[in-house]
Amino acid sequence: MSDPGRIRDIVRGVPVFPDEMPPFDPAASPESPIELFVEWLQRAVADGVAAPHAVNLATVGDDGLPDARVVILKDLTSAGWQVASSSDSPKGRQLAQHPAAALTFFWPEAGRQVRIRGAVSTGTTQENDADFQRRHPVARALVLAGAQSTVVRSRDDVDAAVADQVRRLEATDGLASTTWTVFTVAPDAVEFWQADQERRHTRLRYSRSGEGWRRELLWP
Repeated sequence: MSDPGRIRDIVRGVPVFPDEMPPFDPAASPESPIELFVEWLQRAVADGVAAPHAVNLATVGDDGLPDARVVILKDLTSAGWQVASSSDSPKGRQLAQHPAAALTFFWPEAGRQVRIRGAVSTGTTQENDADFQRRHPVARALVLAGAQSTVVRSRDDVDAAVADQVRRLEATDGLASTTWTVFTVAPDAVEFWQADQERRHTRLRYSRSGEGWRRELLWP
């Protein structure tokens, strides 16, 4: 086995933050974290940040240990940040057992992170189906085939199952899924993190306070 210490040599000198990063003045931030998130997301899209809607979703397993994976942000409403998955997937089952989650957006090209924590609720049948119908046919077929994250013998088995479900979709207009679910993370706290080359990062946290939000600067 190679010396794990070599990792230090592999990453030595790799830039952590870009030379130029957008300005961030917490004193000028809006009252709602949703407004600020939309501003930052629009800036990320305009600046060509790769997959700015990709987000790390962290949940808690039945064993009490954390679990995480990267998913796609579906929407943002006054209720919170929305992602989606099958209810019978590992993350779907975890969210049913422990309906709370943490989200982390990381935009390295801008030296920015956004962290969200809060309770999770599920969409209505209509909301879930509307999101399901917007998915690519193959993506819908994968959901209908089920068995996400279970052991598979070969890629051929996956391809055959997907082909069967694609034929079902082509034969039945508006075929729905009974498991596809939109999950909304209602934020209790939202942190906006702007990097600094000297590590004097700017961190602004929004915390629920009655019907509004309390804004606080955090130590880097």
